[in-house]
This record gives sequence, structure tokens and C-alpha cells, in this order.
Amino acid sequence: MALVTLNQLFAADYAGAICGFDFVNLETAKAIIAGAEELGAPVILMVTEGGVKYAGLEYITAIGKIAAEKGRVPVALHLDHCTNFQLLIQAIKSGFTSVMIDASHLPFAENLKLTKEVVRVAHAAGVSVEAELGRIGGKEDNIQVNTAEAFMTDPDEAVEFVTATKVDCLAVAVGTSHGIYKGEPSLNLALLQKLQSVLDIPLVLHGGSGLPDAMVKKVVEIGVRKFNVWTELAVAHTATIRALLKEQPELYDPRHLLKPALEAMKEVVKSKILLTQAGH
Repeated sequence: MALVTLNQLFAADYAGAICGFDFVNLETAKAIIAGAEELGAPVILMVTEGGVKYAGLEYITAIGKIAAEKGRVPVALHLDHCTNFQLLIQAIKSGFTSVMIDASHLPFAENLKLTKEVVRVAHAAGVSVEAELGRIGGKEDNIQVNTAEAFMTDPDEAVEFVTATKVDCLAVAVGTSHGIYKGEPSLNLALLQKLQSVLDIPLVLHGGSGLPDAMVKKVVEIGVRKFNVWTELAVAHTATIRALLKEQPELYDPRHLLKPALEAMKEVVKSKILLTQAGH
């Protein structure tokens, strides 16, 4: 199948949230696609600025395109948490079908202005745009937000922002965090409900790794349409390789390490997709 945009995925009226999983190489991409295919679910292949820096834009784009073409489910290729306008343009030219401009570190007016310009350029190329309002805590590659800097999305600002920018979906800050949670996650579900009621575009929840199952189901029930996961994939990958090398220190062929790691990541993908499907 050919790559699709986020807007096309949202327009399909899929029952529940659509999972977005970050990938950094062939194995992570194959694990994501394999898990989605086993469940017949659409999926979003995402790569951050750090992922692009690690793999190279040409390599990572080629992997995403091939995964979608060979896959049996709808796949969007999404540039996640990008702060670099030039990289956004390069990704659009390379074939990404969706981009996220993360200007949440800027004052509201500057965030709005930059996001509006990204939307203008991306929409002209038929590419969907995600933006962020409020600051999500934790670390995502080159973006690190400590507790003091994190703040939640204001509903009134969100309405103004979405109306002015014409962004396609909005990442909101309601208490989630990137990376591994320190202690029990605490989400402001009332705020999420309010944002859902005043906005007419899909909401995105970042920091999906490590949330209790009941909480995941609740945010989907409220109306989150895109649910992001990376840390749990990375942890499953590394834990599998650590265990294999402990049990069989003589292993040296990367294939003997990466194939089991791929399988472990695939199970994480399946578990998250099932959790975010309506009715499960």
C-alpha cells in the first residue's frame, strides 16, 4: 500500500486511537508494521530529529516507504517533535506524509506564527501537520523539559491557536511525560475532557509509554485519536538483547540478537494497539 496522511487515517473513522510508534532502523520499522498487520490496524511510523540524525533522512525515508508499500495496513510516515523548519521542508520533499512542528518552547504568539507557516507550506504539498501547545515533560531525544518548565494546555489558548493555524491535530499537555515515568503517572482527565469539547480536531497524547492500561483506555474513551509510544519499544529491544547475551555470551551475529528483539517489540506494538482500540 502507498503511504497515507494523518488526515486520511483520521477520516477513515477508525474506532479508537491510532498508535504512532517511533522507529530508528529496519528492525523497529519491521516490528511496528508486523504488529499492526497481525491486528489489521492502521499505524503511524514516526521518526524524531534524533532518529533522522542517527539514520540519515534518505535511509529512514526509504525504510518508511518500503514498509508502507509492502505492508497490508494503512501507514503514515510522520516526522515527530521537529523544531527545525528546514528539516521539516526536507522531510516533506523526501516523502513524509505528516510532520509535527514542536514550537512549544516558544512564547504562544511565536508558536502560533511558526506553526501557521508550517501549515501553509505542508498543506500546499498535501502533508498533514501536528503541533503542540503546552509543554510535555521528560526527554525526547534532543528535547528535554524538566518539571518546572512543563505546563498544561490552556483551553482558551488552544481554541485561538487551532483557529488561527488551521493545524490538523494537536498534541496537548495534560500530565504525561516522555521517557520512563518516575512514580505513578497522574493525568488531568478533566482538562483533557475540556479540550476535547472545545476543539474540533483530533487530539494527540505524547508520553504513552508506561501509562497504566486503565488510564490508556480512559484517554481513548475521552477522545484521544493519536497515541504515541517509543520508550516501551526501546526498553523491550534492549532488555531482550541483554538477556540473550547473559544467557549466551558467545553470540556475536547481530541477526541472532536483533530478531528476538524485533519479536519483543512487535508484542509491545500489539499490546498498545489493542489497548487503544475502542471496545477493548
